[in-house]
Amino acid sequence: MAKLGKRTRAAREAVAGKESLSVEEAVALVKGNAVAKFDETIEIAMNLGVDTRHADQMVRGTVTLPNGTGKTVRVAVFARGDKAEEAKEAGADIVGAEDLMQAIQGGEINFDRCIATPDMMPVVGRLGKILGPRNLMPNPKVGTVTPDVKTAIDAAKGGEVQFKAEKGGVVHAGVGKASFDEAKLVENVKAFCDAVAKAKPSGAKGSYMQKISLSSTMGPGVTIDVAAATEH
Repeated sequence: MAKLGKRTRAAREAVAGKESLSVEEAVALVKGNAVAKFDETIEIAMNLGVDTRHADQMVRGTVTLPNGTGKTVRVAVFARGDKAEEAKEAGADIVGAEDLMQAIQGGEINFDRCIATPDMMPVVGRLGKILGPRNLMPNPKVGTVTPDVKTAIDAAKGGEVQFKAEKGGVVHAGVGKASFDEAKLVENVKAFCDAVAKAKPSGAKGSYMQKISLSSTMGPGVTIDVAAATEH
């Protein structure tokens, strides 16, 4: 435990007093402090000037990170008949209908992304209270309610990240792994920031992007200059 404490103190000392960094500086610092025994996820958190209690201030969308997430994404698909077969051929990890609904109701949520064909929404709709809080509910606005299940599965497994503003106007996501090259992490961070910037809702007033932080799973966070994250 003493060794862990020493490492943690060293990481915190390395970032002390460093704020409003460029994306490149932040990535280098966070990556350099990611010294856990596993491949840490590089995480971004953005504080937005929105009130998610109002529909016209909700922020949500998707972005395909140019260098992927480094994470193996398990995909569940609600489909029947030919579409179910298409989903299996496209590499879906779990495919089902009422049986899948019952499994989820029983607490089996062994997937990271949920896709549904439009005809399955009456079934999926019963799972709103379970999948909604986990940001897993299929939604046509982000392409997860679609007859084109192959494209949706390819996107999910190819580095697409969904984002949604939570209570307090915070958006967060994983944008790669500590093992990624710095240049690839920089590209991913900027792509994510661009996507959130473009998703600015009509009801947002005043300053939209207020704070951007970058951290690794076990490391301290650093702040990124908002203008630097979106100017390129």
